[in-house]
Amino acid sequence: MTARTRYFVIVSLLVLGVGLGTGLVAYYVGFPAGAFARAGGPDELQLVPRDATLIAYADVRDIMTSELRQKLHSVIPIPADGQHDFEEKTGINIETDIDRVVACLNPDRTSSNNGSGMVLARGRFNETKIESLMREHGAQVEEYRGKRLVSGTAGPDGRDGKNHEFAAAFLEPGLVALGSTKLVRAAIDLHQTGDNPQAGLQSVTGNEELMNLVKSLEAGNNFWAVGRFDALQTQAHLPQEVTTRLPAITWFAASGHVNGGLRGVLRAETRDEEAANNLRDVVRGFLALGKMQAGSRPDIQTMMQSLELSGTGKTVALSFVVPAAVFDVIGDVHDRQRKPIDR
Repeated sequence: MTARTRYFVIVSLLVLGVGLGTGLVAYYVGFPAGAFARAGGPDELQLVPRDATLIAYADVRDIMTSELRQKLHSVIPIPADGQHDFEEKTGINIETDIDRVVACLNPDRTSSNNGSGMVLARGRFNETKIESLMREHGAQVEEYRGKRLVSGTAGPDGRDGKNHEFAAAFLEPGLVALGSTKLVRAAIDLHQTGDNPQAGLQSVTGNEELMNLVKSLEAGNNFWAVGRFDALQTQAHLPQEVTTRLPAITWFAASGHVNGGLRGVLRAETRDEEAANNLRDVVRGFLALGKMQAGSRPDIQTMMQSLELSGTGKTVALSFVVPAAVFDVIGDVHDRQRKPIDR
């Protein structure tokens, strides 16, 4: 995984898995959650540049306090080393300090890398402590448009061996931006002036195609992610034999709700109806194979039976429901594996 995209990858995993107790963390990056302030996405999207190829959201407070997360945390304790390390370096406790998070990945047209990311977190933060801790780890402080910008390097990149810049800035009380220095500066610009096309400042809220997808994901969900499929392919580093066989997908989206159980929808927008029909055929094949392999296991059968393929025209959707009973079975299996074998 490259240093320059680690924060977005981690937050994407958070969006899809924090409710299951993952507590995933990256170096000098954090996450938040909460409620939507208006129709069409959380207010933080107004601070995300228009050319974002991936955006994600998680209501961390709601997920962290969910019945499912508490249940899994008790039956399958997960080491919190990464979370403790993150708190030590930033002064941010993921479980108690963060309310909601918005993350984005933007293309970097100035180099050959895959792009840069940023996290916008709302919560309760000790700004003085966070700045002090980051300075202890080599970060520098400068003034940018009236905001204190704490910047440093993320260490050598695994692909090109170069150091890559990161930054943090408190845009207002309880709102911090963390990520690439370029994107954090852009967030400060947008926070100061709002959309200003004449000055080259536009937020992702002006991207009608993407925002229509966001609006379709909001209702009743406490996490979602949406973006261009080519960006997903780039970050996932899928084998060429896989990518060449995939139907022509333009946009992807994932959304869901964590409470007593887990329900969600995976959705793809294809280039045309023919590509959508081909994708449905592929998904039907996987569903048939999965149901055959479920065999006599009632926990897997329950989950497989909840999968429902739908969509019309260029849209393909796969919905699923994972009831609380499935996670009870997971806990029982975990307990049995931990018990010593009688001899």
